[in-house]
Amino acid sequence: MSDVAGSTGWNQRGRMKKIFHFDAPRDEYRCDAAVRWCFDHRFELGFRKFLKCMGVKTPDPIKISGGAKQIRKSSGLHGTRRVILMVHSDCGAYGGLMGRFGGDTAAEAAHHQRELHRAAAYLKTEIPGLEVQGYFVDFEEIWDAAVGTIEIGRVVV
Repeated sequence: MSDVAGSTGWNQRGRMKKIFHFDAPRDEYRCDAAVRWCFDHRFELGFRKFLKCMGVKTPDPIKISGGAKQIRKSSGLHGTRRVILMVHSDCGAYGGLMGRFGGDTAAEAAHHQRELHRAAAYLKTEIPGLEVQGYFVDFEEIWDAAVGTIEIGRVVV
């Protein structure tokens, strides 16, 4: 068996076989925003459409619990100056709508707004000059949590 690419699909550097081909741009990558969101796929299509409407074409999606370290990395590697935080209704990590909030959608939304404000204040303190936006996504709409006007100490940022 030959290891020459093309004759068998195996490359000359090792025993890897090409199984899928695509063309990705080779120019320098710059992202429009680091986007910290949940990995619950139910909300992805709606939130991607929302990002597109906001002009975010090349996000660095951060789909983990927490994320400050990854946001700092995105800022350093890709010049990110904008962060978009998203939390969603019925999130299992928060105990779910029925479990933690007893089905009270207003209590759930208020809790998530407070969480977004805390996260935005932390990021603005840890990474000065960062623009932070926060959104709560329920099953029909996306809500602006107004994290752009957070008081850190006595200064409104």
